[in-house]
Amino acid sequence: MAQANDAGSPVSDATPARTRAVKIADTLRREIEQGHFRPGDRLPSESELTRTHSVSRTVVREALALLRSDGLVEARKGSGVFALDPAASRKSGPFADLDVERLSGVIELFELRSAFEIRAASLAASRRSAEQIDEILRANDVVDADLKSGKSTREADFAFHYAVAKATQNRRFPEFLSLIRPGIVPRVDLEPGQPGGRRYNPNPKIVQEHARIADAIIDGDPDKAEAAMKAHLEDSLARYRALLHSSPAR
Repeated sequence: MAQANDAGSPVSDATPARTRAVKIADTLRREIEQGHFRPGDRLPSESELTRTHSVSRTVVREALALLRSDGLVEARKGSGVFALDPAASRKSGPFADLDVERLSGVIELFELRSAFEIRAASLAASRRSAEQIDEILRANDVVDADLKSGKSTREADFAFHYAVAKATQNRRFPEFLSLIRPGIVPRVDLEPGQPGGRRYNPNPKIVQEHARIADAIIDGDPDKAEAAMKAHLEDSLARYRALLHSSPAR
């Protein structure tokens, strides 16, 4: 059965749950930031969101967890989930002063990601379940489809890395990825029209690099998984550094 996303277009049942959760979170985030839900307003219940988006309660809960990590909502026991002031969350949250619209900020975040995602790949190779392998592979299939259709691969790329983080069986890895997600998936593209902007062309090897990571995890080879993840992140970092060097405003 096809599902409808917030834009009304069909979303395949094969879409990874993580990607569906991100789409719902982004819809609610826009509504909070645009004032549809004002600070103190109660958001729709889990049941309402489940019906509206044709997803499971698990997907809805993950979407709400993303909003909580952004400081945009709070859960009140027995009452529901309520909107917070988005302006306050932007000023007070972790990494609040990180400017991910500047190339230097993106590079800072990539260097930080390397410190824990390489380890995450190793742990995933040792601990992954069959279901988590399937989720990793499905996420990369979405990356491939987006790349071929000319769509942005950022959300699907995040879903792939999040699936690897979940496969560590250590919930702090996916929690940390969620925390820094605004910097991994910046709202504004680094492209002409932005001050000092340059168009960032998608990595044409992203699907193959992901596949090498996935293969190592499937094989249960921690060293191979670490090496594949390191190569993937270093390739991305090198592309951003080259972009920084060519940009007049850094």
